Amino acid sequence: MAVKIRLARHGKKNFSFFHIIVADSRAPRDGRFIERIGTYNPNTNPATIEVNNEKALQWLSNGAQPTETCRRILSYKGILLKKHLQEGVNKGAITQEVADEKWNSWIAVKEAQVSKKRSDLDQSDRSAKKITIEAEVKVKEARAAEIAKKKFEEAEKSAKAAAEAATEAAASATPAVEATAETNEA
Repeated sequence: MAVKIRLARHGKKNFSFFHIIVADSRAPRDGRFIERIGTYNPNTNPATIEVNNEKALQWLSNGAQPTETCRRILSYKGILLKKHLQEGVNKGAITQEVADEKWNSWIAVKEAQVSKKRSDLDQSDRSAKKITIEAEVKVKEARAAEIAKKKFEEAEKSAKAAAEAATEAAASATPAVEATAETNEA
């Protein structure tokens, strides 16, 4: 029986979520499996990967073959490195302490890279939001300036209209007074 470490798709349409499983190579993709050893969620940034390292290492040692995607996932999590170091210990090329030291240093570097990526993404999100808010404030100020300008122009027009009306009223009242003065003289 050929055993594969592969992904089983779950989740809804356009929002996939995967289980990392150990299954017979003849079984359907989402069908029967021997054991579930982790999960993979590509929808987050960076992708969320949870793998039981001991079980994965045990299955790799027993001869299970990972698919290309699973090989990349296991490599990303350092399980293939651990398998390589363990083979070196079994052959006597290195001691267990040296293998553990290499493994721990690799894990520390990897965690630093992942945390740096997360902080960079958070920083870029914050700066993008800040830029968006500044742009919105500029648009809001421009709109407020236009509204104030329109109100000022309307106030000037109404003041001119009132002045013209007052001038016309005064002009129309003056001829009436002159007309009455002329009739009184005649």
